[in-house]
Amino acid sequence: MQQAKTSRTFSRILVASLLAGVSSVANAQAAAEEADPNEIIVTATKRAENLQSIPISVSAITGDTLSKSRVTQADELVTKIPNLQLTSTVGDNTPIFALRGVSMSDYSLNQASPVATYYDEVYKGNFAFLGIALFDLERVEVLRGPQGTLYGKNTTGGAVNLISRAPKLGDTNGYLNLGYGNYNRFDVNGAVNLPLGEKAALRVAGTLSKADGWFKNVLPGKPDLASVSEYGVRAALLFEPSDGVKFVLRGATSYQNPRNYGIYAQPEAINRPGLSRRQIAANVTDRRIARTYSASLTGNIDVSDGLTLTSITSWDKGRLRFYEDTDGQPNQLLEIPYVDRATQFAQDLRLTSDFDGPLNFILGAYYNREKVFNQTTFEIGKDIDSDGLPGVTDADCAIGLPLGCLFDNSFDQLKKSIAVYSDVKFAVSDSIMLRGGLRYTHDTGDQTNFRSDALGPNHVLVVNLIPNSSLHYKTNNLSGKFGVDYKLDGGNLLYANYSRGYRAKSFNAQAFFDPSELSIAKPESVDAFELGAKTQFADRRVTLNMAAFYYKYRNQQFINISPSTAAQTLENIPRSRILGGEAELTARASDKLTLRAGVGLLDTKIQQGIVSGVNVAGNKLSNAPSLTFNGGFDVTAFDTGAGKLSLHGDLAYSASQYFEVINIPRLKQHSYALLSGHIDWESANGRWNASIWGKNLTNKFYFTSRVDLLAGFGFDYNHISAPRTYGITVGVKY
Repeated sequence: MQQAKTSRTFSRILVASLLAGVSSVANAQAAAEEADPNEIIVTATKRAENLQSIPISVSAITGDTLSKSRVTQADELVTKIPNLQLTSTVGDNTPIFALRGVSMSDYSLNQASPVATYYDEVYKGNFAFLGIALFDLERVEVLRGPQGTLYGKNTTGGAVNLISRAPKLGDTNGYLNLGYGNYNRFDVNGAVNLPLGEKAALRVAGTLSKADGWFKNVLPGKPDLASVSEYGVRAALLFEPSDGVKFVLRGATSYQNPRNYGIYAQPEAINRPGLSRRQIAANVTDRRIARTYSASLTGNIDVSDGLTLTSITSWDKGRLRFYEDTDGQPNQLLEIPYVDRATQFAQDLRLTSDFDGPLNFILGAYYNREKVFNQTTFEIGKDIDSDGLPGVTDADCAIGLPLGCLFDNSFDQLKKSIAVYSDVKFAVSDSIMLRGGLRYTHDTGDQTNFRSDALGPNHVLVVNLIPNSSLHYKTNNLSGKFGVDYKLDGGNLLYANYSRGYRAKSFNAQAFFDPSELSIAKPESVDAFELGAKTQFADRRVTLNMAAFYYKYRNQQFINISPSTAAQTLENIPRSRILGGEAELTARASDKLTLRAGVGLLDTKIQQGIVSGVNVAGNKLSNAPSLTFNGGFDVTAFDTGAGKLSLHGDLAYSASQYFEVINIPRLKQHSYALLSGHIDWESANGRWNASIWGKNLTNKFYFTSRVDLLAGFGFDYNHISAPRTYGITVGVKY
């Protein structure tokens, strides 16, 4: 019945979109400087290549498109990319991405998602490195499917590449944008490019945003939650001392300190009496602190006419701290402070060929060292004494355990990864290309100084639950990719490939009560089989890209909660399978009208697994809606001496999904659709611009993550979507 309702809902949405002039897709609008709008240049294969010539399912969006659509956080990319989902268990700007049903079933801050995030080719694995807002970007590329060869571990689902604008020689330019929106949102962002002689240039970019919270707090004297307060600054220095030699030195920092998100606790009658959907009675309203620092040096040296040596050296430091009002109520039933501090050093070195002959290759080596400190405290009923009455003392924790107690664990984590990799392509003929690659990875991990204590409400030690402990792992992995491309007349491409992705072992961060909870999850793997086509027709005014895939998903890592002891261990779901596909279409109907749309299909099934004492075989994977759709139109209303006025509309639809693999019916997120749009004006000389924009225009209420805490604490834990937002932005280019 629900499936039929979902189908009818989508049919109505699709018909409405067609009537509105929305019948196409393709979030592949990259490289704005390209003169030919049909030629899209991406670097997904570690080479600058035309999107239509590479056998990868990849979507790309220009920085200008993101800016005009008011996409300021990586979280919002899910409305632009087929089969891309996320959970927001740890808050905005730290998304846990899922691609094609491959996701992370763990909210611990020491973990790394199976969908890797890269910023200017630098891997950002830990949550503490992800606090960078999207600003002054050249484009975003989303690679679907395992990327174990060129990108390495933790890319079983795919990779999200954020590519910033680089400095340019001999060109002085810049821009400044100011914006104002509801919830008293104020934005300012801009950049300047300055030549430093004939061989060097500097680009400096920054962003600043402030907004009141939209989650209204009804407690007297308490501020609203889910506010915005952030800034980011990035500088890049380009140096080209001679022909064929190029260096780019980048440095960046960002800082966020908004009021933290709020938790929507259900059932409403018990946990939210008398409150509307976006009201909360939260006693914990601390600011969320996220600070990042990063530096990288990218060098490209042509060692001969057909060989280029590339070196990327990077350093990252991040700190993430927030105090979550987990129960979403004015009492102190469950509240959790989180602390995550991390540093990282990485070196990527590769040799890339560009020969005229049939054989070309990439050979590389990679090193990464990541150090993390993690601390989590479960504050359980710290306002309830051993008799169930107010007036808690430290002695009450000892008598009433777990009520009145703070369960605090902390540990250090050190991971090192060394890899060598290759990517080879061989042209059998003008129409047939063979491709392949292998990556060997050696990983080590150490979890040290792990300790868990039960403390009284005044942080006095009551009992040591897990004494100082250490764990260690060492593992080797071989991942790879093999395939064949067939180029049709007219340049269209058919491809077939097999690839294997690898996600490294992980330490459990949720051990609190017993040493048996200390555990290491096995590495995940995905064996992916994919068929695809990249086509253009109607004088290249229509682009249609399609892919179909089948995955064997092994050992997905997840948090297992024992139904008898409540102990939490990090374990694996042995086997799952995923079937699906995507289609992306862009049609330039005329010089003034472009239509775009994308469809993602998924059919997931767990084949073997026990989670929290429940046999989940036959269940669906989390974050895997059977259907996603995104579409839109761009139309120029007029283009005269008075300037150019354009209209842009966007629709994103998601079918129903679960956020957990037990598939609890009450925690199912039903299908929903989001409408957004903007109206842009640009002066005839291109210097001045203005935009009126709106997101979630129908004010749709939906959940972005859900956790079952009903049996233990009497409520379900939910994150909810942002409400309708709108505003105006004005800008100048110089």
